[in-house]
Amino acid sequence: MSRGAKLEPRVVFGFHAVLARLRADPAAVIEVFLDDARQDARARDLAAGVERAGVRLLRVPAARLDGMCGGARHQGVVARVEAKVATASLDELLEQLKEPALLLVLDGVTDPHNLGACLRVANAAGAHAVIAPKDRAAGIGATVSKVASGAAELTPYFMVTNLARTLDELKERNIWVVGADAGAQLDLHQADLPQAVAWVLGAEGEGMRRLTRERCDLLVRIPMRGAVESLNVSVAAGVVLYESVRRRALPAR
Repeated sequence: MSRGAKLEPRVVFGFHAVLARLRADPAAVIEVFLDDARQDARARDLAAGVERAGVRLLRVPAARLDGMCGGARHQGVVARVEAKVATASLDELLEQLKEPALLLVLDGVTDPHNLGACLRVANAAGAHAVIAPKDRAAGIGATVSKVASGAAELTPYFMVTNLARTLDELKERNIWVVGADAGAQLDLHQADLPQAVAWVLGAEGEGMRRLTRERCDLLVRIPMRGAVESLNVSVAAGVVLYESVRRRALPAR
């Protein structure tokens, strides 16, 4: 399987994203820029954390931060960070697991806001990794880090060359590939789900590609009780991942 994506040097912005990077890997943080107009408690706490980490702190006008982030909402804090280099392949990660795998596979999620939200929910649910095809996926950038609120720095994200082949390799490891599909006949709550599972979701509106759907061992639908016909992909990811989490917590039968 392909290794995780090697990211270019970049900026991260927003309090959650910057603090998460400081906690996870302070040596990778080159410097932190803080809006010189912010003197509130949150800014003071961040400044203290930056200094404790031994990272250079610069007080700058908000206009400079706007320029660094392309006008995105940075909350008054931006960090320059070293490129995050993957330390393990997907194969190596799976070899090291001491519990059944819980994976999230995204087929066609190209919007960075959706990817950031998916990484956040995957981290919250305890998913071991998020997988996406290189040709139909958003990479980890500043917007993804901001939306993910730190999860982009903590959750392994693997962009693979051939998603269908990767799914086949997961199945060889006895990890079930389960697709969430609005047209599936089987209800999520009625399905007999395995312990080791890779949940596959497509982009909202388009769904999974045909080859991806064909690789699924099982297709289930999330029951919709109201008038809306679909959920945002990150919401759907939360529903299916936490269904696996809930079932793992049930007493063994």
